[in-house]
Amino acid sequence: MTTNYTIPPQTRIGHVHLKVADLQRAMDFYCGLLGFELITTYGKDAAFISAGGYHHHIGLNTWYSKNAPPAPVRSAGLFHTAILYPTRSDLAIALKRLIDANYPLTGASDHGVSEAIYLNDPDENGVELYWDKPRDQWPLAEDGSITMYTNALDLESLLREAETNE
Repeated sequence: MTTNYTIPPQTRIGHVHLKVADLQRAMDFYCGLLGFELITTYGKDAAFISAGGYHHHIGLNTWYSKNAPPAPVRSAGLFHTAILYPTRSDLAIALKRLIDANYPLTGASDHGVSEAIYLNDPDENGVELYWDKPRDQWPLAEDGSITMYTNALDLESLLREAETNE
């Protein structure tokens, strides 16, 4: 195996496919609360949802997990699905919807390169809602490398963004 290969810079992670215990409950969260659109279903056991009409950003299925308990926290597997919002204002609107629905957050961080809100879906799969700051605002070390960090996110400042767009 060659060590000098780098994946093309245009490469993107296209979608995530999640095992869920209750398809309707997952749809209520991802479509009803977060606002994804249902693209299609696959029988009664799977649904494919997206933003903007893409074939699917998230697949949800109960093929091996119908009525199953959540995966143990201390096991190998997916840490979280990260959903990238186009603007800080869009993230603020998502935060306001979560607060209005009294949906619990597990964290909120400023990472220097991005601002993120953390929560769990109904199956306790981790979800990160975030927006990327403009690249010219990313913190850099003297050698040009990115110096990410984790600071508390100013939720009040973020919510003011939602208020200006109502």
